[in-house]
Amino acid sequence: MAAATKLAHTVFFNLVDNSAEGRRRFIEACKEQLAGHAGMVFFAVGCKAEDIAWPVSDTDFDVAVQMVFQDKAAHDAYQDSPGHQQFIEQQQKNWRRLRVFDAYVEML
Repeated sequence: MAAATKLAHTVFFNLVDNSAEGRRRFIEACKEQLAGHAGMVFFAVGCKAEDIAWPVSDTDFDVAVQMVFQDKAAHDAYQDSPGHQQFIEQQQKNWRRLRVFDAYVEML
């Protein structure tokens, strides 16, 4: 791995309550409990872009969370952090499905 390599952690959620208000509440919980952890160099959260539907687009999700960590150690610390654990405890009942993708990336 190159010295500039970071760990990207992306999660796609299908929500039980995927109404506009349900998505808004979920996004607020993501921002409050998942953003700002030590070693996190990027955080973004938002709803599926309803106006984009290319033939190759995977649109089977409601909310996406994208994070980039300085390294695997920062990612691993995040996984065990009180904020992340609280998020799981409080929000998992609202997940119909989630998919997690981790990749080593070079930020340009």
